[in-house]
Amino acid sequence: MPSQLFAILWAQWKALRNFRPAEGRAGRLLGLLMALIWYGMWAMVGLGAYLATATLDPERLRIGVPWGLMAVFFYWQLAPILSASLGATIDIKKLLLYPIPVGQLFAMELLLRATAGMEMLLVMAGGAAGLLRNPAIPFWGPLVAVPLFIAFNLFTAAGVRNLLERLLAYKHVREALVFLFVLAAALPQILIYSGMPRRLRGFFSQSPFLLWPWTAGGHLALAERVLPSLVLLAVWTALAYVFGLVQFHRGLHFDFAARAAADRNVPRDRGFVEALYRAPRLLLSDPLAALLEKELRSLSRTPRFRLVFLMGFSFGVLIWWPLLHTSADPAGSGGSFPILISVYALVLLAEAVIWNVFGFDRSAAQLYFSAPVPFWKVLAGKNLAALVVIVLEITLVMLVCVLVRLPMPAPKILEAYLVTLVICLYLLAAGNLTSLYYPRPVNPEHSLGRASGGKVALLLLLTYPVLGIPVLLAYAARFAFDSQAAFYGVLAFSAACGAVVYGVAMDSALATAEIRQERLLAALGESSGPVVTE
Repeated sequence: MPSQLFAILWAQWKALRNFRPAEGRAGRLLGLLMALIWYGMWAMVGLGAYLATATLDPERLRIGVPWGLMAVFFYWQLAPILSASLGATIDIKKLLLYPIPVGQLFAMELLLRATAGMEMLLVMAGGAAGLLRNPAIPFWGPLVAVPLFIAFNLFTAAGVRNLLERLLAYKHVREALVFLFVLAAALPQILIYSGMPRRLRGFFSQSPFLLWPWTAGGHLALAERVLPSLVLLAVWTALAYVFGLVQFHRGLHFDFAARAAADRNVPRDRGFVEALYRAPRLLLSDPLAALLEKELRSLSRTPRFRLVFLMGFSFGVLIWWPLLHTSADPAGSGGSFPILISVYALVLLAEAVIWNVFGFDRSAAQLYFSAPVPFWKVLAGKNLAALVVIVLEITLVMLVCVLVRLPMPAPKILEAYLVTLVICLYLLAAGNLTSLYYPRPVNPEHSLGRASGGKVALLLLLTYPVLGIPVLLAYAARFAFDSQAAFYGVLAFSAACGAVVYGVAMDSALATAEIRQERLLAALGESSGPVVTE
């Protein structure tokens, strides 16, 4: 192995091991535990593939193996796009400074694509081991087909990644692409709930089209139609290699900064939209009004925020809509689905506007401590901006529910607003603290990725059920007393308690900001160098 490539691999290992050292040994152990659980689950899937391919007869394998390879291909290519966070990796472009041949950089890119598709490597290893164990399958079939199909996936993944990186650099194109990918992820759930059409069931009950690479790989793995399958898979692999190499070269020389600057220089409408931005000045005085206006402007220009905002009133409805139409008595549910969708949208938006409120500011957050503005007004401005976008999100959820003709009793519309805002009050109280204890710089130009760290993600698993207790008590009161008055009375009491909790959390956040000011600014000012979070 060339010394440069070995050095890059060693840097990748160190990046994965020491990424975000501020989280300490406990954070690394937690990350290791979560990785073991995740890959352990996929190892069980690989075991299932082993048992299936080792015991099924050739007739069933002739249909199942090509479809399985097709599933491997699409997961390998799409999962990194749909995933919220892919961990730490090496930014290849930042290595152009060093005298490393481009061929070695491309080899490094292929190795990184292999790490991104580790789940499918486990599945394919299990399937290949099962075919080797199956007495009806010649041993050389999987030994030839599996490496070729893995190479085909690696080359394709390298090309798709670099192509999408350039497409996502264009304004509005990135949101549209990622939005379509996310909506496509809901298609299997719709098919499960609504039932697979008979024609589609018939389509999957037979082997796929002969010219597809997964069909050729399946036949070659089973030692059937050996010569045409080998030639076809080799041609597909060669085309994938050319595609991956061309896209990799174009990605290396693409100027993302120039593309972003071109988008920012596009003239903007100064009419109605500008009036909306300046609306806070009618109700609030500076500097709070200016801070709120700044937050609304910056969020509207942030691709990451725009994506989760779009997902809230579209993907959220898509998730719950099949459940509504398969429930025994959808109308008898009392129109509670808009409430569920609103709360789901709130959880999505919280990632961008609550749990890490200084993430988009990054090193510019030092202005909040140097300007003569009380820090509580900074937090209040960010919280008010979160409330504005959440109310707008709920309103859009209601409009979409009307368009798809979900049950919408008038009392449930009011209930959706009140329940979501009460939960939001508790989330804001907790979010002000997590933003100071676990700050993390976030690139606003990236549509994909998490805005909060791994510790916060684990903390949220424990926090969401606790923060939802006040609202659950209101529903328990309505169930126990069979009274809407009891529900709204307990909900009002929960809102009052939420206001007290928010005030106490704000005081604690102000004290924490004084103590952790340097840590906060240091964390937000971190430069990724060659290590990036995908």
